[in-house]
Amino acid sequence: MDWWWVYLSSGALVGFLAGLLGIGGGLTLVPILVLIFTAKGFPAEHLMHLSIATSLATVVFTSVSSVRAHHQQGVVDWAIARAIVPGILTGSFLASQIAGFIPTRPLALIFTAFVIYAATQMFFDARPRSSRELPGGAGLFTAGAVIGGVSSLFAAGGAFLSIPFMTKCNVPLRRAIGTAAAIGFPIAVAGSIGYVLNGLGAQGLPAGSVGFVHLPALLLVVVPSMLCAPWGARLAHRLPVARLRVAFALLLYALAGRMLWTLW
Repeated sequence: MDWWWVYLSSGALVGFLAGLLGIGGGLTLVPILVLIFTAKGFPAEHLMHLSIATSLATVVFTSVSSVRAHHQQGVVDWAIARAIVPGILTGSFLASQIAGFIPTRPLALIFTAFVIYAATQMFFDARPRSSRELPGGAGLFTAGAVIGGVSSLFAAGGAFLSIPFMTKCNVPLRRAIGTAAAIGFPIAVAGSIGYVLNGLGAQGLPAGSVGFVHLPALLLVVVPSMLCAPWGARLAHRLPVARLRVAFALLLYALAGRMLWTLW
């Protein structure tokens, strides 16, 4: 608990940025947690697993308020959400199981590659063009499994993949954003359960951990994150978000590079 102020300030920063730029907190929270857990002397072989699992668990709580807000605005397509959730649950849970068998350094490299991809998309504000219709049940299950698997592996919440997918399938952008928020909740739940089960047999986990989820960090990060996200969302209408996206992309590059440097 001597690190409570570090967790609280990290949660506030992550929540504020998520509200300001509409991005999942995992991209920033995972590298931050790696740095914190390293400084606290947590076992090196579990650093990435603890950071990803704890970050993903925060989405379980933060996504609830996001879904409620989008539902009240009538921009959640529940038909798409219901059709894609079975694949989401399957992919998210399986990916969390697979992640437990990947050593920390290779997992960090994979995570960094994804961060670079996401940051580059943000830097250039790349958006896919509508080119097709939504697939049928089997296609949505497959798409959901891929989105859930990648999101669970990187604690990304799913928006970076689900929004481009739905936009490409002629779903209006606002509806795609609202629906992405809705499917972020099952991604987080299934992935978190998987990381808990996967970490139950791991040796040397720090006190306060349930599987790979570190409860003190989870509790102290999630509260300020939820409180600060609305502030960021309100400021998004007043600040030059295009320039902020470029600055945030550069921050992601720096955080990912610092994380790799720390792990090596």
